[in-house]
Amino acid sequence: MKEFQDEPVRQIIGIVGDIRSEGLDAKPRPIMYVPQAQLTDAENAFFLRLLPLAWVVRTQSEPRTLLAAIQEQLRQSTGLPVTDIAPMGRVVRAQIGRQRFSMALMTIFGSVALLLAAIGIYGLMAYTVEQRRQEIGIRMVLGAQSSQVRNMVLREGMSLALAGVVAGLVGAWGLARSIESVLYGVRVHDPIVFVTVPLVLSAVAMLAIWFPADRASRVNPIDSLHYD
Repeated sequence: MKEFQDEPVRQIIGIVGDIRSEGLDAKPRPIMYVPQAQLTDAENAFFLRLLPLAWVVRTQSEPRTLLAAIQEQLRQSTGLPVTDIAPMGRVVRAQIGRQRFSMALMTIFGSVALLLAAIGIYGLMAYTVEQRRQEIGIRMVLGAQSSQVRNMVLREGMSLALAGVVAGLVGAWGLARSIESVLYGVRVHDPIVFVTVPLVLSAVAMLAIWFPADRASRVNPIDSLHYD
């Protein structure tokens, strides 16, 4: 560009780490900082046409108490009005607003799905226990203890639940890349997530199976033998 043909030789005085200058969800890219006072009027005008100047000020006290002083200093330094002042927390929240909304929806849907799964597991196991009342009664007449009956129902129920958890893990691992765009600050294959979630699902399944298993352990053998 003609405006930059007379660009002087500059001395590098420091190197900064990678930054996301185009948003928190954008990949870092190379960028060079030049003091505004060293830019020509043509260069300043060119950059102001592309993007208004943005200043980041770090304070050791509450920023709101220094707001007027900061505005005055910036006006004196640049000769330009200062608008759209916001704390960094608000800027970050605005940047990740879409991800936060998407994750809130996913959390609600996931919680509803977990509740429905618990209800489904409980209903299935309760129905199975009811259908096997005579078998359970015969086992208890032949000497099976209540704890043995309860453990039998728990073992059978948890075997099905764990099979579902494993199948879900395999599917989640393969489909994790598809939701990468709605995540922020979390790796798609985060080991904490892939360890914690199966444990939570297994605990919910255990709780849902425990009540039918406990009911099975308290079956009256005599009544169950007459059950039709």
